[in-house]
Amino acid sequence: MKGRVFKHCACTDRVTGKRQGSNCPRLAERGHGSWYFHCSTTNVLGRPQRVRRGGFSSQSTARQARDELLAMSSERRTAKSWTVARWLEHWLQTRARLRPTTRLLYTRDVERFLVPHIGRTILSELATAQLNEAFQAMARQRTKYDEPQSASTLRHAHATLRAALNAAIRDGLLTDNPARRVELPRAIHTSAKIWTDENIATWQETGVRPRVSVWTAPQFAAFLQFTATDPLHALWRLIGLRGLRRGEIAGLRWSDINFKARELKVVQQRISAGHQVYQGPPKSASGQRVVALDKATNTALSRHRRQQQHQAARRVDAGKQYRDTGYVFTRPDGQPYHPSSFTQRFSILTKRSELPPIRLHDLRHGAASLAHSAGADLKSIQDQLGHSRIDTTADVYTRVLPDTQHQTAAATAALIRKAARERRATIGRTARKAAKTAKKPGGQATHHQRASD
Repeated sequence: MKGRVFKHCACTDRVTGKRQGSNCPRLAERGHGSWYFHCSTTNVLGRPQRVRRGGFSSQSTARQARDELLAMSSERRTAKSWTVARWLEHWLQTRARLRPTTRLLYTRDVERFLVPHIGRTILSELATAQLNEAFQAMARQRTKYDEPQSASTLRHAHATLRAALNAAIRDGLLTDNPARRVELPRAIHTSAKIWTDENIATWQETGVRPRVSVWTAPQFAAFLQFTATDPLHALWRLIGLRGLRRGEIAGLRWSDINFKARELKVVQQRISAGHQVYQGPPKSASGQRVVALDKATNTALSRHRRQQQHQAARRVDAGKQYRDTGYVFTRPDGQPYHPSSFTQRFSILTKRSELPPIRLHDLRHGAASLAHSAGADLKSIQDQLGHSRIDTTADVYTRVLPDTQHQTAAATAALIRKAARERRATIGRTARKAAKTAKKPGGQATHHQRASD
């Protein structure tokens, strides 16, 4: 359908206050208003859509723009007529293989950052300069705690936009991704702080705690002793010693544990997206793994199983509802815990124990650090934690604990002392050899020495 070309202006009626649009009596005047076109096309989905574009300086330019649009492929027409907001909505709806948590984060980025700043822009007109301005504006937004947006939040929103525009390229709507050249603030990698006496004193004085913090071995031992009678004692051991993720703990079943071999299999996880809980495979292929158990943790799990069985028997005898779901960590009625319950419980126990505060996920950091300090190599720690890349293990999770630092410093100093002794010995041998040569008649070297020189 060719549609029509018409003139339009933004004048308002003095009586009603409404825009006069195409009914303005001044439209016949030269230079008053601008030209628009309206037509019907089909988009990339094969569905009919109405397109209205304006702001043209003459009737001929409006007609030319309309004819060019109708001559384009459906992909290019879609890029010329869809806004960024409409494409982002379509992109989210058609991503069938997204994990629930990933979809939740993508949706957050789209609704909170991308649509408010660039949503009205025509997809094909999106440019890097506009995106730079948009991300600068996003950086000035304040969080609900009245804090500036973090670099990691902005980079995540940028990654979401890049993924959406890459999909537009694959579908033929775009030929280039303008988000590739956006300048973003440099991400600051937060190093885990060890709760040394000095760091504890600073925290107690200022009230400011590190974003990522790790207990020392004695501190974690004190926490295990404090929680010895806690119903989730075995859970704290699994995270703090073997580094299981919260979702992996929530999805652990008794059928995944081999008490005789002292090992467990990580084959699934239960994660929360908002208030909804989803069950599925681990975070990555490498997340499916076998984790060895120490004797004490194996015993703690065995004790936990007996307590669960006794609790179930008492509920059944009392006529209360109970369902054997097969999960290791369950509520009194046998249903698995919501993953966030572990975070809430850990926060309560940490405060009661009067130990310096850490997050539940920091126990996983600590497990890697403790294993590293105990002599485990990075490859073993990578397998234990279920990382797909060893550099993630090295850069993020292995923070050397104070005792190991002292051991490393002593070993380094010993290496230097050994090198110094060897150098002095070499100098001594050379000096003695020179002295022997000087004692010979004439102080001249022998024929053999001259030849060797």
